[in-house]
Amino acid sequence: MKSLSLSLFATLLAATPVFAEDLQFLLVNESSAAVTAFHVSTSSSENWEENLIDGGYLDSGYEINVRIADGQTTCVYDVLAEFADGATLEDYNLDLCEMGNYTFSD
Repeated sequence: MKSLSLSLFATLLAATPVFAEDLQFLLVNESSAAVTAFHVSTSSSENWEENLIDGGYLDSGYEINVRIADGQTTCVYDVLAEFADGATLEDYNLDLCEMGNYTFSD
């Protein structure tokens, strides 16, 4: 598995309480298509937050470290990914703190 030394910062809310810690996890693409968009929102939200890889992509066979600095104290998030081949993936109620990584595969 190839690794990129790239951290993505998601500032989803302007205020960050002192007690909140950034959430970090490894995003791995083992699928046959590049990930062209990756959205993460708290499971309690009704809307998708901004694209964390806007202007970039995560190619097949690569992984990146993701940091979510949204000021939230939750670990439970929903994810939305869009792929270069037109496919999309939605996954809900993920405990990203416990998982430590999220892997795309065919």
